[in-house]
Amino acid sequence: MKKILSFICVLLIVGCGIRQKRADGKSGKDGVTPNVEITSETVKKSMEYLASDELEGRATGTDGIEKAAVYIENYFKENGINPYFDTYRDNFEFENKRGKQVDSLFPIIKGYNIVGLIEGNDPNLKNEYVILGGHYDHIGNGKEVNGDTIANGANDDASGTIVAMELGRYFSKTKSNKRSLLITLYAAEEMGLKGSGHLAARIKSQGIDAYTMINFEMVGVPRAEGKSMAYMSGYNRSNFAPKLNEYASEDVVGFFPKAKEFQLFFRSDNFPFYKELNIPAHAISTFDFTNYDYYHHVDDEADKMDYDHMAAFINKMVPAFKGILNSPTKEVKLNEE
Repeated sequence: MKKILSFICVLLIVGCGIRQKRADGKSGKDGVTPNVEITSETVKKSMEYLASDELEGRATGTDGIEKAAVYIENYFKENGINPYFDTYRDNFEFENKRGKQVDSLFPIIKGYNIVGLIEGNDPNLKNEYVILGGHYDHIGNGKEVNGDTIANGANDDASGTIVAMELGRYFSKTKSNKRSLLITLYAAEEMGLKGSGHLAARIKSQGIDAYTMINFEMVGVPRAEGKSMAYMSGYNRSNFAPKLNEYASEDVVGFFPKAKEFQLFFRSDNFPFYKELNIPAHAISTFDFTNYDYYHHVDDEADKMDYDHMAAFINKMVPAFKGILNSPTKEVKLNEE
């Protein structure tokens, strides 16, 4: 009997050890990657805070965007995403102009991007970086509707911010990326791409080996049936879209003819990275100007987001970015013009 009891105790101790390793986000004894669920509920939790009235529309330089920054920083800490710089914040400032005139009351606006790092697990490829981003600022107040003046910016761009955050959580927990991954969330996009412009220039000055960049811009609502789930700005400037679809094993990202007409490639936070680093850098969106009526509108609210769509989109992006992060060579390249 004593031998049997001793054997059971050994099994319990070993079993507890295996469970502890998996709870820590590492592979278990069998080497299986831990399951990290990205669900409509995990997406909704972040959205209901970032697009809440408490944040007052997240205008750069306000108390509201400070609260958003603290939320994102805490999310990074809780999920093992480390600061890329000494802290999570990349600080910058710029003149507050209305047209050509500098605002006399608030001549300088101070902003900060939030930048997290998930280091790659390959001794060589970890020195190459894939950049994912979205802008967490919005316009603050909008035209009053039924007494409401707060432009909460759920689709624009709390949705893209959350996609980048959730992908960061996935790779931080699974440790399944050979290349290093930067999660970069920008302020002052609504004031002329000021945040992404500052960060791109700073990264360039450090001589970082940046491979690719994707900016998630307004991905909170689905496109019409029969259209690709998402589209990529600057589609023909690189082979990024076909490669992403190849890695995802389905056509997730398509071509949107009006993207060129609307000059979307130049109007979103991907552009400074393309300009400064000369790398494939694009925006991915599911908003196509026909499927949502509340662009820069006070009714761009959390309750209008399609959380099943968002979760499905993120889960389709996981294998796509596994391919980007783990391919032996840099397969995504700029096309010759």
